[in-house]
Amino acid sequence: MKVLKTISALFFCLGLGVYAFSAQAAERLLVYAGAASKPPTEDAAKAYEQKTGVKVEVIFGGSGYVLSQMKLAKKGDLYFPGSSDYMEKAKHDGDVFTETEKVIVYLVPAINVWKGNPHNIRTLKDLSKPGLRVAIANPEGVCVGAYAVEILEQQFSPAEKAAFKKNLANYTGSCEKTATAISLKQADAVIGWRVFQYWDPERIETIALPKEQIPRVGYIPVAISKFTQDRAAAQSFIDFLTGPEGQSIFAKYRYFATPEEAFAWLGEKKPVGGEYVVPTDWLQK
Repeated sequence: MKVLKTISALFFCLGLGVYAFSAQAAERLLVYAGAASKPPTEDAAKAYEQKTGVKVEVIFGGSGYVLSQMKLAKKGDLYFPGSSDYMEKAKHDGDVFTETEKVIVYLVPAINVWKGNPHNIRTLKDLSKPGLRVAIANPEGVCVGAYAVEILEQQFSPAEKAAFKKNLANYTGSCEKTATAISLKQADAVIGWRVFQYWDPERIETIALPKEQIPRVGYIPVAISKFTQDRAAAQSFIDFLTGPEGQSIFAKYRYFATPEEAFAWLGEKKPVGGEYVVPTDWLQK
């Protein structure tokens, strides 16, 4: 009888341990995110924690790079890339539950310069003028870099492309670092997202590209990672991001809530999302 009591007590303790582990797991979410949404996602993570008590840890970086991190670590609850390109890859490779994908907001590429535009950059072709320092995100792993290359390949002649590359100071490793290149005056201009201006309005100004130079509108999707330990908790954060509170946070940074808002700003309807294969001559700087 004593042995039976001891065994019962052991299973009772183990049961408590399993319950405690499950509860602890539900108190934390791990998100691998492209940095195209960094400021509002940080705000949303804080707001969600205040509302629910669930800690949202976000690992930011280039969308391709954080996808590789998630796969290597074999952990994470949500994948939240900066555009459709890498979500398509994640779905193709089975890294996310496809049926859980939701679109959070929409993005439009643009030129970003120092506040006041001291170099008088007005057009895309101005970026090939001698003496300018320009930057784009690494197109091999960062969505906005792929968008930049797509625009340059469509709009520049071989000579203009060569002149642009002479001005290309560096590739940045994420959307955040692309915006920071302007904030810290590490470059005179970047091809980034329109919203960068609203990340740092005191130091960044956006120069809109003509509608005919915009090949497509981007969007920021999110889906539950196949590595999650708690699908219900992960889904709850997606519901928050797509709900009124989450959307109001993104609206504060002037993200477009619908494709129609992006089309209205551009003045023309465009393809939404999709993928772009970056030419090999852009893959090494």
